[in-house]
Amino acid sequence: MRRRTVRVARTLLVPFAAFALIRGLVELAVIDYADPASYRQDWGGPSLLGVLAIHSGPGLVGGVYLLSIWRSRRKPSPD
Repeated sequence: MRRRTVRVARTLLVPFAAFALIRGLVELAVIDYADPASYRQDWGGPSLLGVLAIHSGPGLVGGVYLLSIWRSRRKPSPD
């Protein structure tokens, strides 16, 4: 039962983590750092740090999660 639960959780979390990672990277690319008016009304605004934390923070967590899954699949299992 536990193995099935882990498999279902990974099936649901991997696409969400990939989405968060891509969204966080896109936010880093499209934000205009020189113009505070461009991100003042975004979630986490008016500060740049707040906007980056809200928009790219989940992407960082998702990236770490995906990296951990990738690394665990590369290691031979101790069975």
